[in-house]
Amino acid sequence: MAKGSTVKVRLESDAGTGYRYYADRPTRAEYKLQKKKYDPWAVNPETGKKGMHVMFVEKKMPPHKKN
Repeated sequence: MAKGSTVKVRLESDAGTGYRYYADRPTRAEYKLQKKKYDPWAVNPETGKKGMHVMFVEKKMPPHKKN
């Protein structure tokens, strides 16, 4: 059985903290990946404490660094 082709993507926090996750998605997908995940740096406006679930949106991966 052949394995489907996937591409690595970077998920960046919508809260603007700069926190990111890395994930895989199918190369044939015609959509951008969006997930609700935990951001330990985001400040909750109700309690004022750090850490809350926010939306993470797919961004372009940075170019590969050559030695």
